[in-house]
Amino acid sequence: MSSHTHGARPEPDKVLTDIADYVLGAEPGGDPAFETARYCLLDTLGCGLEALEYPACAKLLGPLVPGTIVPNGARVPGTQFQLDPVQAAFNIGAMIRWLDFNDTWLAAEWGHPSDNLGGILATADWLSRQAVAAGRAPLTMREVLTAMIRAHEIQGVIALENSFNRVGLDHVVLVKVASTAVIGRLLGLSREEIINALSLAWVDGQSLRTYRHAPNAGSRKSWAAGDATSRAVRLALIARTGEMGYPSVLTAKTWGFYDVLFKGQPFKFQRGFGSYVMENVLFKISYPAEFHAQTAVEASMQLHHRLAEMNLTSEAIEQITVRTHEACVRIIDKQGPLANPADRDHCIQYMMAVPLIFGRLTAADYEDRVAVDPRIDALRARIQCVEDPQFTRDYHDPDKRSIANAVTIRLKDGRTLPEVVVEYPVGHKRRRGEGIPLLIEKFRRNLARRFPEKQQRLITELSLDAARLEQTPVHEYVDLYVI
Repeated sequence: MSSHTHGARPEPDKVLTDIADYVLGAEPGGDPAFETARYCLLDTLGCGLEALEYPACAKLLGPLVPGTIVPNGARVPGTQFQLDPVQAAFNIGAMIRWLDFNDTWLAAEWGHPSDNLGGILATADWLSRQAVAAGRAPLTMREVLTAMIRAHEIQGVIALENSFNRVGLDHVVLVKVASTAVIGRLLGLSREEIINALSLAWVDGQSLRTYRHAPNAGSRKSWAAGDATSRAVRLALIARTGEMGYPSVLTAKTWGFYDVLFKGQPFKFQRGFGSYVMENVLFKISYPAEFHAQTAVEASMQLHHRLAEMNLTSEAIEQITVRTHEACVRIIDKQGPLANPADRDHCIQYMMAVPLIFGRLTAADYEDRVAVDPRIDALRARIQCVEDPQFTRDYHDPDKRSIANAVTIRLKDGRTLPEVVVEYPVGHKRRRGEGIPLLIEKFRRNLARRFPEKQQRLITELSLDAARLEQTPVHEYVDLYVI
């Protein structure tokens, strides 16, 4: 008895063609999408500038071979590096993600859509410099913003109904796929070439979530997205050579993505591709904290001030109860030792203990010099998380998209403070009016970390002038960030 496999090449999987048609289609979204994308650009670059202050990040940056300079290569903001677009994408992507302070998308799968900016900006900058050197017109920042909207949408719409974390895969697979698609458009790939590139992204080895969870939580989670977006640049460049693709990469029996890595289940889609994700993205404005804890940190800050008004400190606390959503419990509810900053910034108890004790939470508060304070672990041990089913439902509701936490403190003298409930963090769409001025202030603060006053002013004035920014050649904008 023999078994035969039919060798006819199938038509490309619909997911591949839908993504390709979207990136090659009409410009997505209107003024709200582009306005949000502009603020996203500023915030994301600012996060990268802040990360340069941390040696653990800075040591990963630069060319693969020290001293290498690429003529007409892509610049890395805040540095003097000029690199090939693949390595530049890794540099920019690692900077962006390092402090867990850039934007967030929460759904069945969570992630950070601005991670795609690493590949987008590196590729657009490189292409612009190449074009000018050849006497052609460069790309403009409008094209960067458009690519950001599309990358946000691809990553976010797939994430709405498809949980990669539940099969042990890291969400950066979606960064790789989204970046590959939009970078393919920037490179001028044909529809067939973009489909081929997307198939290469899906057939690629995918990252496990091992580095995001105890007992293995570590710093790879801070450069994994840089790795993914740089890999996307590489795959799109490979497809540009005419390299073949794998049309049923998702649906092939036995050997396709669904059967091998997704328990045989096809992707589900709640909506088509438009500009929904960019318009509803969540900004991390006040605190560099894993987003499921943002509202818990806000509540903790309120409670710190309430305790101070009562002339009490955290030493007066007997027990803290946190009503929260299921994703929070599954990802960041941690007890026991925390090994490093990457472990601490994914522990809700740590992210609450610091503001309750000190009245602040900054990126520096995850470092060893702060974590050694014995009061932090003592208070962590007294914080208990309990899932509230309504909070979980509201978290998944597309009309609400809340990230609620409710905090109750019981004091050692027997008193219980009124519960503090925060449903939407300051970076939520429902709090845009409150959040944008704070986001701009965050951007100014991050510019001041790296640049002299005149350079800060030039960057700020151009960045806040929407019409002028969109018309600016990419390489000219990036050059403003060179030190």
